[in-house]
Amino acid sequence: MVRIGKIVATHGLQGALILTHIAGKGEWLKKDDVLFVELRKESYIPFFVTQSKIANDEELIVHLEDTETVEAAKKLVGKQVYIKDDILTNIQSDSPLLWIGFNLVDKEKGGLGAIEDVMQVGAQWLAKLTIDDNEVLIPLVKEMILQVNMRNKFIRMDLPEGLIDVYLNK
Repeated sequence: MVRIGKIVATHGLQGALILTHIAGKGEWLKKDDVLFVELRKESYIPFFVTQSKIANDEELIVHLEDTETVEAAKKLVGKQVYIKDDILTNIQSDSPLLWIGFNLVDKEKGGLGAIEDVMQVGAQWLAKLTIDDNEVLIPLVKEMILQVNMRNKFIRMDLPEGLIDVYLNK
């Protein structure tokens, strides 16, 4: 599963929700798709979409099954939302969200490990890995990415000298 966004508010009186997302433009979320809401840490509860409408490029107004009142909707506000990988595969093959689980390989150091998560900070994407029990954030800058291999699930990068050492020499 891929974290796609967050429920930020309720909308109207019928239990609709505003979902901020990072999946790009277009109507990627359809009726009967499943959104997984993280109600508690690592507890992903499926909710079926009954209706979805684009508010803008980064927000959708979503109606979920069994969330038909404002009170029910308020319980979901602030929660992270995940979707299955195959929904994103159809919309944006270059999205860093699809790279979770890919192995990151540096041109000089070789294999660094699997990407555990990706996050967007402003306009910058970061990959999170654990190396020698240290959390490491790698900027996913186009100029440093040499290859993204979707079939074999790895990313080959030319990382600046010393970037990894900053994390490991604490």
